[in-house]
Amino acid sequence: MTVLLRIAARVELISLLLLLANLATVHLGPVATLVGPLHGCAYLSVIGATLAATRRGRPRLLALLPGVGGLLAERTLRIVQA
Repeated sequence: MTVLLRIAARVELISLLLLLANLATVHLGPVATLVGPLHGCAYLSVIGATLAATRRGRPRLLALLPGVGGLLAERTLRIVQA
């Protein structure tokens, strides 16, 4: 599950950055139409992968933060497992 969390966290962050860059610059509708659902799917995948990976409260709460929550949850899981 941590591989899924690692991939989904990075996809979530990159897609959020793309959405914000699009919003701040030219605001193209097709970009938002394509990247928006990708971001939502990655966000839900991060939450699901974190729920499946641990029963600890801190990583689960961190996973709920949009954008960087997946990376923080992954880091917390790595520290706990080490």
